[in-house]
Amino acid sequence: MLNSSIPLAGGKAFGEFMAKWEHTFDAVNTEFMEDESYNEDEELEVKLQQYKKKFIECDLDMSGDLNLMDVKYMLEKLGQAKTHLELKKMIKEVDSTDKGAINYKDFVQMMLGPQSGVLKKILMFEAFAKPPEKPTGVPPKRDLSSLP
Repeated sequence: MLNSSIPLAGGKAFGEFMAKWEHTFDAVNTEFMEDESYNEDEELEVKLQQYKKKFIECDLDMSGDLNLMDVKYMLEKLGQAKTHLELKKMIKEVDSTDKGAINYKDFVQMMLGPQSGVLKKILMFEAFAKPPEKPTGVPPKRDLSSLP
């Protein structure tokens, strides 16, 4: 279900909505930056920006929460399709509000926290699931001595 407060026409109203939405996530990121329990992580700011980007990318209905279908989409995109029952269990591990969805604060706590749930493990190793980048441009010149 699409969030009814999202301007569907796009343009200026949509841009304003997106700016307000990102500002909400930035406020949560600021809370984590100011929290002394996360001060030891030198790359905290970079991680928070990556988490915000991933959350926005996966929140298809722009509700501010990752519901069952959002998590399903995220995992399928990573090649880790799960059943609805598995998805519900993953969400329940993280959901502190008992809404059946993961809000941004819960998402960041999951990613930064010491607990290692299934969803966190999948997201942490997302980079390894991507195929290696192929070199571009002209191949280097080789001679017989450089061959194996």
